[in-house]
Amino acid sequence: MPNYFLDTSALAKLYHQESGSDYMDRILEQQGSRSLISRLSIVEFESVLAMKVRTKEIDQPALEVVRRRFRSDLARQRLFVAPPVHESHFQSARKLLVQYGVSEGLRTLDALQLAIALDLHRLGNISTIVAADQRLCRVSSLAGCTAINPEQPGPILI
Repeated sequence: MPNYFLDTSALAKLYHQESGSDYMDRILEQQGSRSLISRLSIVEFESVLAMKVRTKEIDQPALEVVRRRFRSDLARQRLFVAPPVHESHFQSARKLLVQYGVSEGLRTLDALQLAIALDLHRLGNISTIVAADQRLCRVSSLAGCTAINPEQPGPILI
């Protein structure tokens, strides 16, 4: 069974019904697999939630429900938090930006998320990156790790 690294763009789909949410639910319910997020995703997730409140996609009571569900998923180990971000991740992110920033439009936080995911992939902790960002999926594939966009789903990997 594959283990997944969930970018924040995919993570958010677990807590707000939108394109790709059903696919994300299936990934998390897949027997024998694990879904990891970075510590950066915990911070980015708050930014996503704030944007959803500002744009009135969710209201304040819904925001609190989402936060409780997220904390519960972490506590129940439905989601796993990857080891801390290290200096080497920042160095790898810089190299990814040098290599893919111009040609592929890779952005700073995506480069850092990808550096973390590629490190986890190299260590055998994940096999697939899940991101609702076609640019990040493309760069991930170019960098040597399979990527899935839940908005353009294929079959669940086994």
